[in-house]
Amino acid sequence: MLSAARPAPLRAIKPEKTTMQHLFPDLWQTAAEYPFGPAVTTHAYLWLRPDGNVLFYNTSLAAELDAIERLGGIAWQYLSHRDEVAPSLAEIRQRFGARLCCHALEAPAAGQIAPVDVTFDAPHSPLNSLAVIPTPGHTPGSTCFRVRSAQGPTYLFTGDTLFPDGAGWGTYVAAAQRATLRQSLALLRDPAPDAVLSSAARDPDGYRRLTASDWQRVLDEAIDSLR
Repeated sequence: MLSAARPAPLRAIKPEKTTMQHLFPDLWQTAAEYPFGPAVTTHAYLWLRPDGNVLFYNTSLAAELDAIERLGGIAWQYLSHRDEVAPSLAEIRQRFGARLCCHALEAPAAGQIAPVDVTFDAPHSPLNSLAVIPTPGHTPGSTCFRVRSAQGPTYLFTGDTLFPDGAGWGTYVAAAQRATLRQSLALLRDPAPDAVLSSAARDPDGYRRLTASDWQRVLDEAIDSLR
């Protein structure tokens, strides 16, 4: 644990009756939820794309799903790991026709709620500008996602592999998986992201904007803390 080419136009719609946050021109964050107690927040993130929006993680808030519908709905939902499984997976699939995607080792848990359309077990790029990076450690099939936004910045969705923890950063990992998580974190070094967005966090925001040098320091400290 640490303490510490012209882009396509986007829909200029501001959802009403929602607490979603507009973080970047093509990225929205859903309101915080507290499924693991008052000290831990969770958020989902909607990446707007001309070819179909992507929801990373999960949300069960009805007002946020209404807002997401006004922003164009969800074509794909990517889970980082099994802790994001909740009854809302079935609602999102039914309401938006979203294709549910997760690591093959997380699929049995997700499949208890909704059919899993896409599974993977290796790095790949299923959509333009999206890189899927399996990062086992927190769970066997934990996965991070890197997005190179057409608007400029690079987003890294880290699930619970690495998350804001007050003024610093933290990890959730069993002692037996510390070496595995060290190896996984090393996969995230390059290219450095402009924003890191976790699934759960001991922090109200759940994301951080970083410089390249900040990111290298965060990773070095996280890896060292797991030795």
